[in-house]
Amino acid sequence: MASSILISSKFSPFHFPSPKSSLFLPSPTSLHFPSSNPPHFPSFPSKSLPKAKSLLISSSLAPTPPTPLRRPLYIPNHIPDPNYVRIFDTTLRDGEQSPGATLTSKEKLDIARQLAKLGVDIIEAGFPAASKDDFEAVTAIAKEVGNAEDENGYVPVVCGLSRCNENDIKAAWEAVKYAKRPRIHTFIATSGIHLEYKLRKSKEEVLDIARSMVRFARSLGCNDVEFSPEDAGRSDREFLYEILGEVIKAGATTLNIPDTVGITMPSEFGQLIADIKANTPGIENVIISTHCQNDLGLSTANTLAGACAGARQVEVTINGIGERAGNASLEEVVMAIKCRGEHVLGGLYTGINTQHIVMSSKMVEDYTGLHIQPHKAIVGANAFAHESGIHQDGMLKHKGTYEIISPEDIGLERSNEAGIVLGKLSGRHALKDRLKELGYELDDEQLGNIFWRFKAVAEQKKRVIDADLIALVSDEVFQPEVVWKLHDLQVTCGTLGLSTATVKLIGADGEEHVACSVGTGPVDSAYKAIDLITKEPVTLLEYSMNAVTEGIDAIATTRVLIRAEKSRISTNILTGEIVQRTFSGNGAGMDIVVSSVKAYIGALNKMLGFKEQYQTKNSIERTPVSA
Repeated sequence: MASSILISSKFSPFHFPSPKSSLFLPSPTSLHFPSSNPPHFPSFPSKSLPKAKSLLISSSLAPTPPTPLRRPLYIPNHIPDPNYVRIFDTTLRDGEQSPGATLTSKEKLDIARQLAKLGVDIIEAGFPAASKDDFEAVTAIAKEVGNAEDENGYVPVVCGLSRCNENDIKAAWEAVKYAKRPRIHTFIATSGIHLEYKLRKSKEEVLDIARSMVRFARSLGCNDVEFSPEDAGRSDREFLYEILGEVIKAGATTLNIPDTVGITMPSEFGQLIADIKANTPGIENVIISTHCQNDLGLSTANTLAGACAGARQVEVTINGIGERAGNASLEEVVMAIKCRGEHVLGGLYTGINTQHIVMSSKMVEDYTGLHIQPHKAIVGANAFAHESGIHQDGMLKHKGTYEIISPEDIGLERSNEAGIVLGKLSGRHALKDRLKELGYELDDEQLGNIFWRFKAVAEQKKRVIDADLIALVSDEVFQPEVVWKLHDLQVTCGTLGLSTATVKLIGADGEEHVACSVGTGPVDSAYKAIDLITKEPVTLLEYSMNAVTEGIDAIATTRVLIRAEKSRISTNILTGEIVQRTFSGNGAGMDIVVSSVKAYIGALNKMLGFKEQYQTKNSIERTPVSA
């Protein structure tokens, strides 16, 4: 048994009353806290601590992150190192449920590859029973990413979500079984309001369903089964202990505790985890997990409170995307553990390669079309920007005065410290090196396309900075599969007459198509000309444009959101809500009309890709869920 860790402070913001010592059993999956000293966050200098040999807390406000420890051997229901926290990424499942965040199969596979580079322990690749496309995407991820073992033996678990019914569970298993480490994640609601109004079932019926479906999942040959009691945060505690105990007996290896509606406070959620740990029979034989929604802006705090109370898996998404207000943000949770895990959180650590955070964030932002707010922690544009004179003075003297995280730790280099200035005389090698420093590892074809775009920009700008390069990569690499491609564009506009546009597109068959149109402005006339060619009437829901850098010669990035006028309407069978799929597109260029047209074509290509997939006779509608 590992030595007990003593954490004690009456000033702690997260104080969980001691569980009954007779039920608070130490386990290899979590830290053991003596019953007289419950877990919580110390928030005071080390000199005021009671003397205790089992804990070392630094009073430094900017601790140096510890050297990463080796990732423990993967065992479904046990973590050999009690300080290790598994990172369960659900960007491809819960994250994709964000309005407008539709992803194609290619994009899902690209993101899964990047998540593997990031080093997440589990990838929840989707909800296989929801649609043919979801099933095929999860299968492709399981076959490729789920078998790409690195030199250290790391390969991510590939997980599929399912409701507690045999059809869903079979579909999930058929999709994930190709992975080296497959997992089925099944769930059913347990709160009173869900039982009465959504499921219309008694506690006894739900208990029997949960037990039998976990047993069914194990009978298929899956030895890694996760169970979630949906809306656990509002569920009756005694019923929660009972149903969790029964699914453990049935073979569950991970118990995920969701705050489905984001209603709990950190102290409440930490107490919930501690109570489950203390009162659930057989809990020492499984991993406790957290899944915290962000409705009150507390998802990261709740997740960390859960980890402090004994959870050793945390469910998160890149950029915190997800249903409604989103989920706990991977980058926030991971960097909080990296910065404060050794000194404040009892030695907790993860296996994440944090230098891939920026690349992962940018990829998800571009593929989903969900822009990150500038002041977003860790990955926002202002996260490492300093405008106040007092702050700038401190930064010039010592960066630690106002930065607790080095931007290099997350894969971001300051453009004025790179050493190489890129311009029109720069070569392919210099561009490749700079892109690699920014976290972009491109193949030869991608690099070639980016290089000629870079040279064209460099001819018009004296200096090409990192923001320009990131915009070019996004426009060239993070695009859907091509159905239509812009070849030429000519517009005429002003105060002397109607705006006109002539557009030439190249179709998937290589043929050229030309159309002309008039409109209220250059963008409107260009979009109307495109509609004449594609013959796909759509409604433009959102249009936004930003300058990547300052100056009149800045690259412009454009985002559009569209919906087909004859879009497929489906009903979310879990909520009864009407669902209409929307599609986003991004474009970049020094000409704002060209940038706008590229964004529109990108959205159309994504929409047409889905239309082709759904023309299969037996296609079924995607069903969003929130576990």
